[in-house]
Amino acid sequence: MINKNLIDLEALSVDQINKLIRKAKRIMKSPSDYRHACDGKILATLFYEPSTRTQMSFQTAMLKLGGRTIGFDNPMNSSVAKGESLKDTISIVSGYADIIAMRHPVEGTAMAASLYSEVPLINCGDGGHLHPTQTLTDIITLSCEKGRLDHLKIGVCGDLLNGRTVHSLIKTLAKYEGNSFVLISTKELSIPLYIIDILEKNGCPYEISHSLSDAIVDLDMLYMTRIQRERFKSEEDYEAQKYVFVLDREKLDKAREDMIILHPLPRVNEITVDIDDDPRALYFKQAQYGMFGRMALILLLLQDEDFVIESRDFEISPHRCSNPKCVTQSEAYLPNLSYRKLGMQMCDFCDKRID
Repeated sequence: MINKNLIDLEALSVDQINKLIRKAKRIMKSPSDYRHACDGKILATLFYEPSTRTQMSFQTAMLKLGGRTIGFDNPMNSSVAKGESLKDTISIVSGYADIIAMRHPVEGTAMAASLYSEVPLINCGDGGHLHPTQTLTDIITLSCEKGRLDHLKIGVCGDLLNGRTVHSLIKTLAKYEGNSFVLISTKELSIPLYIIDILEKNGCPYEISHSLSDAIVDLDMLYMTRIQRERFKSEEDYEAQKYVFVLDREKLDKAREDMIILHPLPRVNEITVDIDDDPRALYFKQAQYGMFGRMALILLLLQDEDFVIESRDFEISPHRCSNPKCVTQSEAYLPNLSYRKLGMQMCDFCDKRID
């Protein structure tokens, strides 16, 4: 079966990523040329978790392409509230729509949903796992504002453990030559080991820092993220982390004049509002780039027969994934899909090691 599902941007080749960026830039240059590109097509937005930018960006993208949208932004307003399984929801919705954009709080849900969809499915965030279209937004911003995606020194700061946007961004930029990373977090919120494995596999230099003030000095880009309250087990744990990293004027004064600041948003307290007027602060402009990136993605998935996404080789494991955050824990009918990586057996849904 031809794979047209975007679950992880890592599945795209550098050529495909560059093709997406070129398409987005053409749309930016002449949006009127694409007003009827998706006439008669329907996008379903299934958002099981709150969203402002991603959901509205996809809806706006489809409307600007001449298509229409259906869906929900609260699963309690759908048959999910009655206990309907993911499989049944996707099977029904894929009969109504031409393409699906889905966000879910449980890791691996997008991969699971793609098994039962008859139309292209786009992962708009699955728990703390991945967020490929945010990464598409980020790299389009980088390409437009810095003129390149290679030979960059990239600082990522905040909740690196649960930050799906961080995971997707690092995995994608590690494909490009000469990039290096500074991983800025507390010890408790440090980057998962599987991301470190990817950096080492790609030969990307990286350093770990616990000081934003020290790390900011020679960066090309600073990627700030919020401390994600919803991923913590207790309010106490969240309170201990939320003010550790705050980008303020004093810290920004140490940065280079050509450094850019990105943020996937929403912002809580990690960037002070007086930074917003600094020309290096591009997080609001970044959100606009994201809409054009999603327009390009919709067009390529629906209309470009050559834009086929590589499927990962998988096998059936005798063991169930033990990750309590994995979709296999709540959707019992899912097969025990796994793949081999560095001699280990990994869950095909959440990318965690299967014991």
